[in-house]
Amino acid sequence: MRGARAQTRRGWIVAGVLVAGFAYRILFLLLPLSLDDDTTAYTELAHNWFRHGTYGFFNGRVIAPSLIRLPGYPLFLGAVFSVFGDHLRAALVIQALMDVTGCWLLWDLACKEVSRRAGWAVLLLAVFCPFTAVYAVTGLTESLSIFCVALAMWALARVTRAARERTKTLGPLLALSAAMAYGMLLRPDGVLLTAVFCAGVAWYGWRAVGVGRAVRLGVMAGVLAALPLIPWTIRNYRTFRVVQPLAPRYVNNPGEFVPAGFFRWMRTWSVNFVDAGTVFWNLNDQIDPEDVPARACSTEAQCRETEALIEEHNELGDVTPQLDAKFAALAAERIRERPLNYYLVLPLGRVADMWLWPRTERFPVSIWWWDIGDHPRDSAIAIGLGLLNLGYVGLAVWGFARRRVPFEAALLAYIVLRCILLGTMENPEQRYTMMMFPMVLLAGGCALARERIAPAAAEFAKVSTRGNGAAAGSG
Repeated sequence: MRGARAQTRRGWIVAGVLVAGFAYRILFLLLPLSLDDDTTAYTELAHNWFRHGTYGFFNGRVIAPSLIRLPGYPLFLGAVFSVFGDHLRAALVIQALMDVTGCWLLWDLACKEVSRRAGWAVLLLAVFCPFTAVYAVTGLTESLSIFCVALAMWALARVTRAARERTKTLGPLLALSAAMAYGMLLRPDGVLLTAVFCAGVAWYGWRAVGVGRAVRLGVMAGVLAALPLIPWTIRNYRTFRVVQPLAPRYVNNPGEFVPAGFFRWMRTWSVNFVDAGTVFWNLNDQIDPEDVPARACSTEAQCRETEALIEEHNELGDVTPQLDAKFAALAAERIRERPLNYYLVLPLGRVADMWLWPRTERFPVSIWWWDIGDHPRDSAIAIGLGLLNLGYVGLAVWGFARRRVPFEAALLAYIVLRCILLGTMENPEQRYTMMMFPMVLLAGGCALARERIAPAAAEFAKVSTRGNGAAAGSG
């Protein structure tokens, strides 16, 4: 009886924390958060798809089909608009609800796989994390992608637990497949989650159900996750005559020119968020030559050529194929001179910047936050956010270093593969690391707990050891 009352009281406390977390996210709607052109694009795709039956953008009076964005987020927006009207805030409120649901999933995972102490730590870190909270009320794919990662982590734990307890795995396997499928429909990099977690099902299940069945479970999860991509792939082939199961890296429709030479040139020097904000985002506008840092050229001749190319770009207001070829030649010269810098040093620098730069992207804070004399308020906010981010990342590193994180092989594999991918990008933006924050929150909370493994898992390990020993002895 006492245990039931304690469990009920614990449930009410968790519910109270989640309600507080939801209110915390709604408060961010009152801030003058920066707008994003991608939000407008997703909204237009949703309207055209649900109202006119064409997935594309208006080109004059005609809707031109497009494949530059995956259909996951427009599908979500279109469904919300169909019920609540064209109110983006209704979609953001639902995102906030899903985000706190993701916090509960992480809490449940930590409680069952580590300890209640770890669960409470994870819950508080997740619920009051300003970085995930601000994206929950932003019309971008990040928040739903974060939820998909949290759901996949929770479902992987459930699949593994069901396997070792010899219970049905179908329910959690379907939840895992749904998380991976929608993650891929939201963002093309969602395929990393599918690859790693399908392998995780096989890796963590083979001790309980044998290698053969564990591999079959992993393959089944992957096949189910890939099914929703089939209609999208067929549509793209029928419309554009290309096989495109995800979305193109450079957000271009078939036949559209991509300034790959300009992007490659940027990767020879771009290393921080300011480079993205002042140069990359101004690709179709005016680039201030003063915003191109000194590391963009290593000789006097390169500096003169760089200035000439920027001037030509500003005169045209765009990058033509001819100008792009010049940027490509300059990039090739710089890569030949310093290949290690291009292939290793700068990618590591970009990844470090995405992790450690103050997460001010969604806040009304100047991009030049370190100029304290010019805007002391913005500087104080940025420094505070930067220190808080360091705290979250530091706790996560501590949790992994002390081997306190469940399913650490799968989680670390996802983090490593995603960081490798991020290193290849020319526009380092902090939001690209947000999909790894469920791992950060789980690892950070586990770092604050004493236990390294839940009692049930420990008992399973003992039973498996005894069973293997008995089998060896009887042989």
